Amino acid sequence: MGFLSEFREFAVKGNVIDLAVGVIIGGAFGKIVDSLVGDVIMPLVGMVVGGLNFDNYFIPLAGQAATTLVEAKKAGAVLAYGSFLTVMLNFIILAFVIFMMIKQINRLKRAEQTPAAPQAPAAPPEDIQLLREIRDSLKR
Repeated sequence: MGFLSEFREFAVKGNVIDLAVGVIIGGAFGKIVDSLVGDVIMPLVGMVVGGLNFDNYFIPLAGQAATTLVEAKKAGAVLAYGSFLTVMLNFIILAFVIFMMIKQINRLKRAEQTPAAPQAPAAPPEDIQLLREIRDSLKR
C-alpha cells in the first residue's frame, strides 16, 4: 500500500498538475500558432512575394516532374523546403510569444520582490496625545 500512496502523493502535487496543464495548453497554443502562420501570415508573405504558396516549394530528388508537393511525394523522394520554411516561421513566432510572456512574468516577479517604502510610524492614539500635552503643560 505504501507504493500507491507515494504515487498518489506524487501525482497530485502542484508541480505535476501544473506541468500537465502547461502541456495541454501548450498543445492548444501550438495549433493556434500553426493556424496563424498557415492561414494568415504565409498567405500575406506569399502575396508580397508574388502570390507564391510556400507549401509547394520543393525540389524533386528522384528526377520526376510534378506541379504540387503531394504529387511529388507520391512519385518519390522530395526536398520540401517550403514546408520547412513554414515550420521555421511557426517556431520563430511561438518562441517570440513565449519570450514576451516570460518577460512579462519576470517583470511582475521583480515588481513583487521590490521592498515597499518604509512606512512612517503611526500617530499615537488620542488619549496618549492628550496625556503628553498635559505632561508638557505641567512641566512648564
